[in-house]
Amino acid sequence: MEHIEEAEKVQQFLDMVEKSNNIVFFGGAGVSTESGIPDFRSVDGLYHQQYDYPPEMILSHTFYRQKPEEFYRFYRNKMLCLDAEPNMAHKKLAELEAKGKVKAVVTQNIDGLHQKAGSKKVLELHGSIHRNYCESCHAFYDAEYILHSEGVPKCEKCGGDIKPDVVLYEEGLDNKTIQEAIYYISQADMLIIGGTSLAVYPAAGLVDYYQGHKLVVINKSATTKDSSADLVLPVAIGELFGKITC
Repeated sequence: MEHIEEAEKVQQFLDMVEKSNNIVFFGGAGVSTESGIPDFRSVDGLYHQQYDYPPEMILSHTFYRQKPEEFYRFYRNKMLCLDAEPNMAHKKLAELEAKGKVKAVVTQNIDGLHQKAGSKKVLELHGSIHRNYCESCHAFYDAEYILHSEGVPKCEKCGGDIKPDVVLYEEGLDNKTIQEAIYYISQADMLIIGGTSLAVYPAAGLVDYYQGHKLVVINKSATTKDSSADLVLPVAIGELFGKITC
């Protein structure tokens, strides 16, 4: 019976996608786990691995300022997954956008896989590993430069420290990105929440701006929106999206 119920839910999801023309996708780390990038809170995630400091401390503004070399050791080892490739979730979202059905992807991820798959309107709430700037002269550096540098990466132009354009703990989100995300979510006729536990604020609070009646949650563990969602699918997101025919 469980398999029948799941199959019915999957079909319901596919029907929703077919009949919607203003879809917004709100995603988190679980979207990229099928691409080999570890998430934070699952059993195998970064928060359950052992380091001299907990990851949430290392990825804080204070730690970055106080122990930048230790920060970069962790950052290069665990955050710069430059060989990762988009999975079916990334690819199908890009296809749906090209068809005019998906209007925006709002992501908490910093890996750039949505863009790599071909998505154009990607709102990166927490920044991107692919953008890095000198803190002194603001010169731009890509992720490859950071990966192959040693210690604290230095600017070739002025010698200043280079900082990733990612939002660390204790740092605020970009206001323009937030406002854009609110706009797209509030206008959507279908909101798909995928691969996120909705535990990180203020990002998670943005889904409250959705006013429609096709709220879908796709996440292997329970979220705070399960009870108010129109459809909850605790399945692998890439596998589910692979069933969409564009």
